[in-house]
Amino acid sequence: MLTKFESKSARVKGLAFHPHRPWVCATLHNGTMQLWDYRVGTIIDRFEEHEGPVRGVDFHIALPLIVSGGDDYKVKVWDYKLRRCLFTLLGHLDYIRTVQFHPQPMSFPWILSASDDQTLRLWNYETRTCLSVLTGHNHYVMCASFHPSEDLIVSASLDQTVRVWDATGLRKKHTGDTSSSSSAARPKMTMSGFGASLLNGSATSSSAGGGPSAAMSVQAELFGTNDVIVKYVLEGHDRGVNWAAFHPTLPLIVSAADDRQVKLWRMSETKAWEVDTLRGHTNNVSCCLFHPNPKLELVISNSEDRSIRVWDVSKRVGVQTFRRESDRFWILAAHKTQNLLAAGHDSGMIVFKLERERPAYTTLCPRGKCYFVRGRELFCHEYSNSNTTTTSRASSSSAPVLQGHDIPITTLRRTGAIQTDGIGGAPRFLYYNMHNPSEGNILVCSDVDGGSYELVTFAHSTGGGSITDGKRGSCLGPAVFLGLNRFAILDRSSRQIVIKNMQNETTKKVAPPTNTVEAIYDGGTSGRLLLLAEDRVYLFEVQSRRVLAEIAAPKLKAVLWSPDMSKVALMCKYGIVLADRQLTQLCSMTDTVRIKSGAWDCGSSPETSNTLFVYTTSNHAKYVLPSGDGGTLRALDNPIYVTQVVGDALYALDRESRMRIIAIDTTEAKFKLAVEMQKYSLVMEMVQHSRLCGKAIVGYLQSKGFPEVALHFVREPRTRFQLALACGDIETGMEAAFALEQQLEASGSDPMAAREVWSELGQCALSQGNHQVVEMSYQRTKDLDRLSFLYLVTGDNEKLRKMLKIASLRGDPMARYHTSLLLGDVEERVKVLEESGNWSLAYLCAKTHGLQEEVERLKVALETNGVNVEDLDQKLEEMDNGKRKGCLLQPPTPILRGDNWPTLAVEKKHSLAEMKAAEKRNAAHRPVVVDDYRNVPEVSVGVEEKFADDDALGDLDVDDGDAGWGEEDDDLMDDFGEDFAPAADEKAHDMMAMQQLDDSGFQFPPAGRPPASCWVSNSSHAADHLAAGSAASAMQLLNRQIAASNFFVLKKDMVGCYLGSTCSLPGIPGSASIPLFLLRNDAAGHPGSDSLPRVFAKMKHLKEGVRMGYRYFEAGKFNDSKDAFLAVLHKIPLVVVDNRAEANEIKEMLDVCREYITAVRLKAAMSDCTDPTRMTELSAYLTHCNLQPAHLLLALRSAMGTAFKHKNFIAAAGFAQRLLELPDMTSERNAELRVKVTKVLKKSEQMARNENTLNYKENTSFVIDCKNMTPIYSGEDCIRTSYSGSSYSPASNMEHKIDLTDMFCKVGEKTLGLVTGV
Repeated sequence: MLTKFESKSARVKGLAFHPHRPWVCATLHNGTMQLWDYRVGTIIDRFEEHEGPVRGVDFHIALPLIVSGGDDYKVKVWDYKLRRCLFTLLGHLDYIRTVQFHPQPMSFPWILSASDDQTLRLWNYETRTCLSVLTGHNHYVMCASFHPSEDLIVSASLDQTVRVWDATGLRKKHTGDTSSSSSAARPKMTMSGFGASLLNGSATSSSAGGGPSAAMSVQAELFGTNDVIVKYVLEGHDRGVNWAAFHPTLPLIVSAADDRQVKLWRMSETKAWEVDTLRGHTNNVSCCLFHPNPKLELVISNSEDRSIRVWDVSKRVGVQTFRRESDRFWILAAHKTQNLLAAGHDSGMIVFKLERERPAYTTLCPRGKCYFVRGRELFCHEYSNSNTTTTSRASSSSAPVLQGHDIPITTLRRTGAIQTDGIGGAPRFLYYNMHNPSEGNILVCSDVDGGSYELVTFAHSTGGGSITDGKRGSCLGPAVFLGLNRFAILDRSSRQIVIKNMQNETTKKVAPPTNTVEAIYDGGTSGRLLLLAEDRVYLFEVQSRRVLAEIAAPKLKAVLWSPDMSKVALMCKYGIVLADRQLTQLCSMTDTVRIKSGAWDCGSSPETSNTLFVYTTSNHAKYVLPSGDGGTLRALDNPIYVTQVVGDALYALDRESRMRIIAIDTTEAKFKLAVEMQKYSLVMEMVQHSRLCGKAIVGYLQSKGFPEVALHFVREPRTRFQLALACGDIETGMEAAFALEQQLEASGSDPMAAREVWSELGQCALSQGNHQVVEMSYQRTKDLDRLSFLYLVTGDNEKLRKMLKIASLRGDPMARYHTSLLLGDVEERVKVLEESGNWSLAYLCAKTHGLQEEVERLKVALETNGVNVEDLDQKLEEMDNGKRKGCLLQPPTPILRGDNWPTLAVEKKHSLAEMKAAEKRNAAHRPVVVDDYRNVPEVSVGVEEKFADDDALGDLDVDDGDAGWGEEDDDLMDDFGEDFAPAADEKAHDMMAMQQLDDSGFQFPPAGRPPASCWVSNSSHAADHLAAGSAASAMQLLNRQIAASNFFVLKKDMVGCYLGSTCSLPGIPGSASIPLFLLRNDAAGHPGSDSLPRVFAKMKHLKEGVRMGYRYFEAGKFNDSKDAFLAVLHKIPLVVVDNRAEANEIKEMLDVCREYITAVRLKAAMSDCTDPTRMTELSAYLTHCNLQPAHLLLALRSAMGTAFKHKNFIAAAGFAQRLLELPDMTSERNAELRVKVTKVLKKSEQMARNENTLNYKENTSFVIDCKNMTPIYSGEDCIRTSYSGSSYSPASNMEHKIDLTDMFCKVGEKTLGLVTGV
């Protein structure tokens, strides 16, 4: 049984599959109906209007309807789109057991219900009336169902009978002339009309039979009608019958009863009889049915004995049994079109299959071929001969089925106890021997009897295969080829890797690095395997018995190598991990649904070959790239299993093992690959000649930092404007702004939206120093304050005076005063103060600046209004207080006058030139694009001409009643326009010329930030934060990344980071020293705001520390060695590497430091130990530290001497044997030691006993508990430190405490891991 979904709830009494969607409806004993999506495992909706248990449920095949029946005597029809009950059918007098729609509801809108009132009822859900009452049973009717294709109904009752009813009369009455019947006066609602009423929401809840026209006669209610008659009464069960069901195609019936038996019945035109009885259940059989696939002659039954049983109809025996611990089964349901079953029990339900439907096929085989299994036959499909095709209805209208190119190889024999199709005996894995070009070798693996394999050998010329009894065996998981004439299997009992030759003879047994290996896969080259253990994959070299690499792969299902064996895809249940041949992860992705299959592109296109990985789910074909990008290629009608991808053709097997070609469009994937590889000419070609999804592609390019590429093909104004600002392209931004403004005006949008556009453009232009565009944006947004200040800083006093005039005409005293202050116009300021009623301030201003005429005039006015002028004079004198009086501020005089400032150069990528060149090459083939910029004003005539045509500031809203422009509008605008626009005989400058820079001119530098703040924002490495002086954030990073807690031991190195990033230059005498920041990314020029500091420690310092540790260890100075390795451990988190190779090297250093520190601590424990048993154990553990060969020789020599001294001869022999296997033992300098070891080995083998019982298993892999110094064997619980990788057993109570190896990180914390800077 393959469980696809399981739910927990109250007792499930009814189940029904949706005919098209991945839904199942479960009705519960507590009165709730649950609608589940079994593919993603989520509940969609609940319906809770029934009172009491709901026992029957069914889906309509076409309309969004559900029918249910329960213990409240009601049949309810629901609309799951409207999420409510449409109406209720009343008539039954007791519990309703089952309900069902007619299999052809478009022709017969009927509902069949069975009840404990001993009747069956047929309802018309269109007219909401009861068509017929079927009487005859004399006990509870437990179930009733329609025949899938004939006018028959079967019912089962506790009266120990099964009845078959003939509904031919009712069908003829429904389809024939019914004008004489009482229902003729009732207008008949057609199916389309009923469906339309559902969609319009016009259907309302009501009860059937409420009016006189819907009432039936008393005789029909009591005795039924003669429209449906009993055809057969099947008697044979000894107790009440709980269930009966038709076979989908054959004239067979299966029934289940409380007598614990399942019976088969056959029907003919005139009679029905019992065929056989299936015995095996030990309690009441609650439900039974035929398997929905008519090719599989199976019956499934469930019982209150807590089991589901599968029966072979042809052999009439039970072939499989599935049990639960404490749940009784009550109901079964089968999907109409898929091989899915559902069973309801006391605590929920399960959706399951009896076997996998994925065909067994080879994912890596000679080019142009694919080997697969159909039924019990092994076939070879040749792609190269696939010329004849027909259309496939199973996949899509464009999915042709290949005809006549499947070459049979051989027939596979059945093995094991499973001899019935459809219950898990089919082959699961196929592996082809790519190492043998002379003949064909295939390993066929299945899960029969816990796992088995068969070796098929055949000649390429004939294709005939041969299988002998000597070429079979048992294994765990798949078996894979290791070379030309050998293959490997995983032994089920010992979990060892067994190497066999082509005669199926064992040649070698290899112990895996861990005892938890679950499966083995192809390693990509001869002599290598991939081992799956505890959701991790290990790259294992069989000859040297080394683990070369490992990677996480949760719930791994398949391993798929690219054709050139350079990349591998680890296909998991809900995700894919891409890696290179050394198992270095390239990317990983996850999906919300289960992944079915996948294959690498093996076409001739250099862009996608061995780079594009295509995979399928139940409903989609998708892709993923090594960069991590992915997407959807197309939708699928039915699940398929990809065997090969060539360009835009996807070759796949369906569940019937028929090869199909499905067209896919890989343009989007090619586009992303071209952008990733910076092939901009190809990008532009694809932009011009392909249909790419605009928003998705634009979003992708922006996320990857290539807005320039998107700008070349985007035509929508809003998007184009945003891209232009992102690129710093002011000219294109102006074009898009004009188009966007016209678009907004045409749509009647808020004028503020257009102002926001020009405001954004002005900010971008201001950051580049293009004050002409800034001026234009301020004018169009009517931002007069900013415009006045812009004229001040640009030294344009003439325009500043005109702004003063505009403020006067607008009647804005604050703007007038502000502008006059900027101009240094005291008379205007006095005038503004006087007009606004501030007489005293006007008098003080005039007297301060020496305007005697104004002073005398204002003095008279103040005295006339009763103001004491002498008090004002006295206050003015007090304010001066003998100080020098203030002088009049005048606007600065421009040093250099020009049309525009030298603008800040926008950094443009080198790719722009390539894109423009490609665009010119493709200009002749450019497709016609609908112009979104209708009536867009030409920007090439220059900003000045644009504003000359628009009368410069003439569009400003200054109409303010009587204080408007007045009669001076024309003169003012003429003057204003002359200043804004160049003379008629002056040369017009276009926007590109306006932005060109004069190399000899001065360029204002942009505003910068302190380097320290840049370092913190540019990096997530703790060393960079420490260099910036941000110790708090650095400690937070170290805590999150490696669980660092004891920062006291890192204090020296942390201070070194801070001091090592700056230096100080002495200034001139009497001045402070000048701090100078040292950068690590300034080789090609100053990086600006992207700067990063130099770090005080580099890889060479770490290497030197490791070498010192080696020397001390070899010399026996163990404390000095430990200090050297600890210093390296403390520096590693504060070292920034330059490339991936250094990152891998620094992680190897972590392992080296951990192993040697552990070895030193073991050596110290041996010195303090007096117990011979413990001393021998510690010396043995020391030999399992990953030391250098020369140091391992010393450790083994010491361990051998200790064990031999204390008469532990078995252990001493093991150490001696390992010593002799070391390469260094063959050198001349170790000749004397070799002789001594040989003698010890000989003596130990003679004694062959251990004086003490040692906690040491030489042949079992283990890690060392860094607190108790005891072994933690494979499979035992282990707590690790995320930084150093030190291991502790749970009994050591070290979780959340400081690691004893590195002395500053906590044990058992789940963290991100070491950040190296790459």
